[in-house]
Amino acid sequence: MSKRKGLSFEEKRTRLAEFFYETKDFWQLKLAITLKDVEKLASKSKGIVIQSIKEVLDSLVSDNIVTVEKIGTSNYYWSFPSTAVQTRKRKIDELEDELNKLLEKRNELQLSISEAQGGREKTDERSVLLSQLAESESLRKEHLAELERFRDCDPTLLEAKEKATRVAKDASNRWTDNIFALQSYCSRTFNISSQQFYEQFNVPEDFDSIP
Repeated sequence: MSKRKGLSFEEKRTRLAEFFYETKDFWQLKLAITLKDVEKLASKSKGIVIQSIKEVLDSLVSDNIVTVEKIGTSNYYWSFPSTAVQTRKRKIDELEDELNKLLEKRNELQLSISEAQGGREKTDERSVLLSQLAESESLRKEHLAELERFRDCDPTLLEAKEKATRVAKDASNRWTDNIFALQSYCSRTFNISSQQFYEQFNVPEDFDSIP
């Protein structure tokens, strides 16, 4: 029997992000959870080795996919699908801007090298330019790799985001129904109009369920 292959770091990142989008604790009971909660729940639901969760979580925080805030003596973590999408878009824009700058610099260096090499004899100036070109190319490749990582819209992650959005929408509509039921009860019991109820409890006039 072959040994099951362990999860890669990127797979762990994807699964841990899914955990934040899917967990009912996050959406229905509390706004944020502690590291201990994440380690306990994510290791069971997502099959991530508990010892590696802190490192993976830190990487998601660094990329602004997960938010962390120190409250009292503990760190609390949370994440919204919309935040992750905005972060991804912002990061892609930043990387594309950096790539354009690096491409311009590379073209300038290549032109300078062509002018400096003359009969292809080695000169100090040409050596420096070649070194700068190599460094620029290395940075460009790093940025391209990072850009691809952020452009990679994992179907599983997108599905998790859609599921989390549906859960949030359903929860919001349940609260809306509860408010309508309360308004109806108050109108019958205390003989007040719906407009009076809305004004008393600061409910917007266009308050309604999410379609």
